[in-house]
Amino acid sequence: MTKLAPNADVRPVRVRGGNTKFRALRLDAGNFSWGSESVTRKTRLLDVSYNASNNDLVRTQTLVKNCVIQVDAAPFRAWYKRHYGEDIIYLTKKGKGMEPEAPVKRSASVAAKIAKRNENHKVDVNLLDQFATGRLYACVTSRPGQCGRCDGYILEGTELQFYVKKMQKKKSKA
Repeated sequence: MTKLAPNADVRPVRVRGGNTKFRALRLDAGNFSWGSESVTRKTRLLDVSYNASNNDLVRTQTLVKNCVIQVDAAPFRAWYKRHYGEDIIYLTKKGKGMEPEAPVKRSASVAAKIAKRNENHKVDVNLLDQFATGRLYACVTSRPGQCGRCDGYILEGTELQFYVKKMQKKKSKA
């Protein structure tokens, strides 16, 4: 079983037919995709939050396919700032009172490109709240114990609402 730990340990394992798999014993980072923005970034794994099959896998911080984890929001926040020309924190309730940074000088073509990107752009409100905390919920799509990697996607929309509601229900029971 793959654990969430700071010192990554991945070992090659010989399997049937002479092929090799990569058994991840401990992992601390992975590639995660932000589907609505079509961007993927390598980010730190922070916490295992939910597993539909077994609560012990959450308690022991075990990474398996389809578990919901928390990942660091910093790489996605930096990409958003570079791509849209503004920090995503300013879109949140907490960021409304913050003073924006001094405007960066850009060429006319770059300014026009950023303005065009911002015209019809919306970010999910639930996702904005997560950016404010610095942690994003993500779902693991790879099999860490089989391929030695922990890859997945950032939860958004109705799927995010579903898992947040499930986690709230589990917390209220405990």
